[in-house]
Amino acid sequence: MSIFEALLLGLVQGLTEFLPVSSSGHLVIFQHLLGIQEPPLTFDTLVHWGTLIPVFVVFWPDIVEIMKKPFSRLPFLIIVGCIPAAAMGIWLEPIFEKAFESLLVVGIGLLITGFILLLSEKLAKRDLRNKNWSTVTAWDALLIGVMQGIAITPGISRSGSTIAGSLLRGLNPEYAARFSFLLSIPVILGAGIVQLKDLPAGAFTGLNWLPFLTGPAVAAVSGYVAIKLVLRFLQRGRLSVFSYYCWAVGLITLASYVLF
Repeated sequence: MSIFEALLLGLVQGLTEFLPVSSSGHLVIFQHLLGIQEPPLTFDTLVHWGTLIPVFVVFWPDIVEIMKKPFSRLPFLIIVGCIPAAAMGIWLEPIFEKAFESLLVVGIGLLITGFILLLSEKLAKRDLRNKNWSTVTAWDALLIGVMQGIAITPGISRSGSTIAGSLLRGLNPEYAARFSFLLSIPVILGAGIVQLKDLPAGAFTGLNWLPFLTGPAVAAVSGYVAIKLVLRFLQRGRLSVFSYYCWAVGLITLASYVLF
């Protein structure tokens, strides 16, 4: 893997992991359209873990609170919210793997993401109940988790789906963002651990470490920028701005699929 590919994939992964535009969908698009081969599993694992760094930086107070009170309500809600994604990832793995080979799926997924963002913002403005950790129910967390599980499909944004699901369940924008990003920690960490079992023996031996360090570092920095952007747009009630981007990229992707 070249330094350029590591920089590009790290930048795309970091930005799109947290912007509501689907990181998996963008990686599939870049690999198809730019002729970049699927990155080595070792690189993919490291770059995903790189995106965890900005989550810990931005939401450190919440994480400290969870560590101090591991049996409180918030950790319980996070566990409940992760169950659907874990179950769907295991049971539907062959279907999801096939989806990652298709620009058609990515294009349709991006169009769906755009509609989810726009619809959730409009409905949330009409019925803003301002739920916080004390009023969010296990049922709320489970439904948000289902949205996260569906977002395993390339083209459907994980952050967009979970934030939208949180808004639809009555969480105010601040809590919706916090819950979405805190949910990403066990999901990203768990996915990386699962990938480790598939690494060949001696996967880290004789590597050119520069690309494998550059990619995660770029993903961490760009991920931090993406989180800050999402929080700013949420505070202003303008999450639907990303809808237009998703629709544009989705239509271009579908056109590429049809024409080429």
